[in-house]
Amino acid sequence: MPLFRRALLALALASAALLAAGCSAPSEGSDPSAAPAETIEGGTLVYATGYGEPSCLDPHVGGYWSQALLATQVLEPLFGRSADGEIVPWLAESGTPSEDGLSWDIVLKDGIAFTDGTPFDAEAVKANIEHMQDPETGSSTGRIAVKEIESVDIVDDTHLTLNLSRPKSALLEVLSQHWAAMESPAGIERGKDANCQAPIGTGPFVYGEWTPQESILLTRNDDYVTTAPEADHDGPAHLEAIEWRFIPDAATRQAALVSDEVQMVDSPLPTDIMAAEGQGITHINAPRAAASNRVELNMAQAPFDDIRVREAFIRSADPTPGIETLFAGTAERSYSVMSSMEPFAYSDESLFSTDTERAAELLDEAGWVMGDDGIREKDGKKLTVRFPVASNQSTQAEQSLFEQIQANTAKVGFDVQLNVTDLWGWYENLFAYEYEAVSAPYTTVGPDVLRITYHSDSRTPEPSGYFANVSGMNDPEVDALLDEALATTDEAGRKELYTEAQKRILESYAAMPIYDEQNHYLTKGVEGVVPIATINTPTLINAALTK
Repeated sequence: MPLFRRALLALALASAALLAAGCSAPSEGSDPSAAPAETIEGGTLVYATGYGEPSCLDPHVGGYWSQALLATQVLEPLFGRSADGEIVPWLAESGTPSEDGLSWDIVLKDGIAFTDGTPFDAEAVKANIEHMQDPETGSSTGRIAVKEIESVDIVDDTHLTLNLSRPKSALLEVLSQHWAAMESPAGIERGKDANCQAPIGTGPFVYGEWTPQESILLTRNDDYVTTAPEADHDGPAHLEAIEWRFIPDAATRQAALVSDEVQMVDSPLPTDIMAAEGQGITHINAPRAAASNRVELNMAQAPFDDIRVREAFIRSADPTPGIETLFAGTAERSYSVMSSMEPFAYSDESLFSTDTERAAELLDEAGWVMGDDGIREKDGKKLTVRFPVASNQSTQAEQSLFEQIQANTAKVGFDVQLNVTDLWGWYENLFAYEYEAVSAPYTTVGPDVLRITYHSDSRTPEPSGYFANVSGMNDPEVDALLDEALATTDEAGRKELYTEAQKRILESYAAMPIYDEQNHYLTKGVEGVVPIATINTPTLINAALTK
């Protein structure tokens, strides 16, 4: 087994469970003993999304979930993950590190071209890395993936060497993300505006007409060369086109699905998931890997710069009953800052037990005195917690959960101010540090997400303005553990280092885990929708409409 597979096998095993979740869930909405529905070749699938409409379709710019959903249909990364959990070829054949970990030899597949006719070769990979690294691109997730690459040596058209500033055992994992997918260099050279309108890839579909605030049309790439690990057939997709509609309201999306106006929706309400059985609707449950969804507390500024106040908030928040009722069994409480899909995830439920008496004691010890209005004060300042919420990132159930947390923490004197805004307003709050608490989803591949979200270096904004360390953690011991883990290829050694880092993060009360990042899809009148085994966005390469 090649070195990179031995080093990353334990990490990639998460995707086996992750893909299994995505593939087994359809039985929730259909009879597993029933014969497969008869499908047709061609036709247009209508997909209704509740995620925000991206302002730019190039996933190298920024690095948002809505971009990745679309990019999965059009662009392809160098590597993927198989159903049995191994890092596998996609556009690249292999990746092999040097003994010191400071360089990686990458071998590419031959005979592949972008849909504009530009060859996919070593020069194209170099151009993509430079594009993600260029501050003018405004990249966050993609730039983080390739930040350590100092130079690229071209050996020939299908062979290149990536030279790193420091060892990065997670390199192939992060190169499997669609935020680091390959784009036509000729397309990139058109300029940022043109490339944002329609980045050019090697995938099974091509960007067509974009009607803002309404839809984007994707058309089939009839010359598609099969490279995707999830593809179950050679050649082009079965679908002729995809109409990607932006429908913010979950009830409206669901009504469109039930009435056969659309064939697929994301972000359904928990009640609609539970009601899928008997309606001819298939439920695909595909929780994301890497980080769990957490409420992060901004320990870089008052009042959460005091660990006693952070613990008091967490001890009084009591989210578990809300999760059980609001999510109707579709989400399970987490006690880890990493997804349950990750084999290195570490949990400690005892740190998050509800104890309002202890919370009040901690606030008393920290000098916060209860006011006549039920809000605590200290040095003339209220115990205010600004909590921005992105309406098209947090589901209605999640927003209701935050309202319950608001009410629960008020009982001990917190004034939680929920600010429900769109995704871009949410980012503005973060960029201006105008928050004390925030729900912090972050999707990548593997346990190196801990370095991205808790290393002190990640407090420095990327060119896009985004920074992933929203808790403001600045702990030299955590930094050292995560740096060592990044340089370590030994499986047992990596697990030990990541476990110690997680223990220290949890004990700091920098975050309150709530559940795995939710990723649900409902389909009707279509077969063959499969989540890719990296970030669990659905690929429609195998999808076909039913008769």
